Amino acid sequence: MSAMPGMSSPAAAGQDPHAGHDMSAMPGMAMQGSQAGAKVGTDLPPGNKPAPAPSDDHLADRFWGANAMASSRENDLRREHGGMTYYQVLFNLAEYQARKGSDGYRWDGEAWIGGDINRLWLKSEGEGSFGKSLESAEVQALYSHALDPYWNLQAGVRYDFKPNPSRTYATIGIEGLAPYQFEVEGALFLSDKGDVLARAEGYYDQRITNYFVLQPRLEVNFAAQDVRETGIGSGLTDLEAGLRLRYEGRREFAPYIGVSWERQFGDTARFSRARGDDTGGFSFVAGVRTWF
Repeated sequence: MSAMPGMSSPAAAGQDPHAGHDMSAMPGMAMQGSQAGAKVGTDLPPGNKPAPAPSDDHLADRFWGANAMASSRENDLRREHGGMTYYQVLFNLAEYQARKGSDGYRWDGEAWIGGDINRLWLKSEGEGSFGKSLESAEVQALYSHALDPYWNLQAGVRYDFKPNPSRTYATIGIEGLAPYQFEVEGALFLSDKGDVLARAEGYYDQRITNYFVLQPRLEVNFAAQDVRETGIGSGLTDLEAGLRLRYEGRREFAPYIGVSWERQFGDTARFSRARGDDTGGFSFVAGVRTWF
């Protein structure tokens, strides 16, 4: 029955119908053996061919012309990415002080104009008592140069209107943002009479809520010698520590309340007692911090 159609034996049915055929001559079949171990895909080693040169043309040049765009990149783009002139006026303290004896007032403000690297600064601070003459007032004109993103070197002049007699000082100092967001200032002053003074101050804005900010503040002053004309003694002359809570409904105009403690030391306190003045104490303060 093996000769009958469809009745071949199982052994015959399992034979390869292409057995004995030579397929090496067919396209794509000659190198099968040699490509068996070839690396493909992510197994390929990294290439070492140099990268192509970056393109030095700009798409905008095709529409507005290379000359027009070169001027725009040189002037406008540079100005908008750090080359602009900015300004700010800030009064960190402008307050009424309720204290033992006669109440008083105090201000501490600054203004600057310039760019990211170089600026001109004006600083002023002073205080007094209502019904009496101004106790102290000064203004500084400074050139400021950025040392790095956080610190600025400042140099210029300081003029004291009060106390009498007035003094003019050469000034050099540093101002910047210390770690943990502390605003810090330090300065040395050399007067036209040879007096050497120093000052260090700092404050920190602790945000309690989206609107309330607590600001602790500290200022200390030093002198290298006694200056009897202005009532300053050598060493640590005075210290002021304050704590102020402000409400920033609008950040540009933030009213605040707080407490301030001041104390004179050494010969500075002795000179004040000789004049019949207080050497320090607590004050309850209310004022506004404003900037524009």
